[in-house]
Amino acid sequence: MREYTIAAVVAVAAVVALEVRFLRTGLLRARAYWIAIAICYGFMIGVNGWLTKLSAPIVLYDERRTTGWRAPWDIPVEDYLFGYTLLTLTMLLWDAAGARRQPSSEPAVASGMKGQS
Repeated sequence: MREYTIAAVVAVAAVVALEVRFLRTGLLRARAYWIAIAICYGFMIGVNGWLTKLSAPIVLYDERRTTGWRAPWDIPVEDYLFGYTLLTLTMLLWDAAGARRQPSSEPAVASGMKGQS
């Protein structure tokens, strides 16, 4: 059975459902979000490609648990799904937490420094 693949697909669906049904931050429609994902994937491909290269792997995968699809540099396709899930969940929770904070009527001032020059 392809447990790793199934878990990766379910994780992506769960994070997208969390945004669409509950958080509604609008993050998935933001251009800056997709640029951030592309930047993170650029670094991920370099590091993950080095860790999973079939010629001298540091991280091994049980091929019975994955699709066996790898691209580029021998990166299992499931790693992209989990990477997307982790990055997106972090950004969604960050945006949701920021939206819940009440805007202050005064500029932020360090504790005990108010009114001092």
